[in-house]
Amino acid sequence: MTSENPGRVVLLTASHRVAPGLLSWPAWEALRGADRVLCPDEHHPQLPYLREAGVAVEHLRPTAEELVAACAGGRTVLVLPSGEGDRGLTDGLARLAGSGRVAMPDLELLPGSYDLPGARLLDLVQVMDVIRRRCPWSSLQTHQGLAKYAIEEAYELVEAIEAGDRHELREELGDVLLQVVFHARIAEEDAEEPFSVDDVAGTLVEKLIQRHPHIFGDETAETPEDVRAHWLAAKAVEKGRESVTDGVPVGQPGLALAAKLASRVRTAGLDVPLPAGAGIGDELLVLAARAEAEGVDPEAALRAAARAYRDAIRAAEGL
Repeated sequence: MTSENPGRVVLLTASHRVAPGLLSWPAWEALRGADRVLCPDEHHPQLPYLREAGVAVEHLRPTAEELVAACAGGRTVLVLPSGEGDRGLTDGLARLAGSGRVAMPDLELLPGSYDLPGARLLDLVQVMDVIRRRCPWSSLQTHQGLAKYAIEEAYELVEAIEAGDRHELREELGDVLLQVVFHARIAEEDAEEPFSVDDVAGTLVEKLIQRHPHIFGDETAETPEDVRAHWLAAKAVEKGRESVTDGVPVGQPGLALAAKLASRVRTAGLDVPLPAGAGIGDELLVLAARAEAEGVDPEAALRAAARAYRDAIRAAEGL
């Protein structure tokens, strides 16, 4: 088949993570300027908005040969692929072009909408919703039952950070994120105080804005110490705390707890002597406070020393 003007094919793609109808201006121009608009999926989410805009759409799934024929004579045919991408059509067009026997129309891939940063989080929320409803194990989980996994995943994340393993870091960050999304999905089902992952994110956004008045307000901060002061002041107002020890979880590892208390005392400028006892606990408390004052994480320091000791043990064993 030959033609002086083989026409033009426009494949218009749209992200399912963007609200239907929010198409780019070039996309709308192409839709209005096309001689025919074809869509193989009669339930495509864009169709109601195209009808509202006066764009006539034909529900057809053309073969590559039929599409090339429809463009003959200089016509422009726009195809709105289904969510799966209509691989058969694009492969067929590639085969025709490679045969050299057909005058091919110009082919344009036109993105009608783009994913914004963080768009894959929408996929995560959707997948988590499906799993919660359909998985025999996940559908029965509670906040209380999952609590231990949050602790485990946090430790595994710290281990990946300290090991410097970028692949593991990426994976462990995902596992921690899973805990957040899973708990938020469970929270939607609470009969008295339900909330969603959007509520969680919204609360976090408000908190970040409030605790960064030097960015979103009129305050100034020239040093990291200034930023920390703003953070602590805003946090104290939010929580309505009376003591500098309020909000310090006593269930955390002992060295981390000791260092956190020492940090609160130092930051508040309080003069509270450390215990003068000779017990091992008192000695560990003194070491943890010293580490905190020197900018050293005592938990990380002890883990590093323990790893070195582990390696020495394995070497002694001939491993």
